[in-house]
Amino acid sequence: MPSDPALEQMDAVWKALSDPTRRAILDLLRQGPRMTTEIVDSFPEMTRFGVMKHLDVLRNAGLVNTREEGRQRVNSLNPVPIRQIYERWVSRYQDFWADTLLRVKEDVEPPSEPPKAK
Repeated sequence: MPSDPALEQMDAVWKALSDPTRRAILDLLRQGPRMTTEIVDSFPEMTRFGVMKHLDVLRNAGLVNTREEGRQRVNSLNPVPIRQIYERWVSRYQDFWADTLLRVKEDVEPPSEPPKAK
């Protein structure tokens, strides 16, 4: 079966999102761009090398963009891959699950009675 680059990229995004530390880095970057040193300082329980490995996975998945400013690297969130996940997976099933949950609610809850006239 020939490989599809778009599917391989989506697999890289899912892999990157599977780790709680990487999700925490994305949450940090959602607040705005951060220098690499700021990101490293936000995870004092990890080594600089460990944080850098997580950033590399996020960059390779296309979730983080990095630009150089002098001797510093500034990292920012790239929301496009997350939007693609939403469009490909979440939005397709949203109506189905909303309808299913509504039917379950109707089956479980007793019908409401109209208010009594005074």
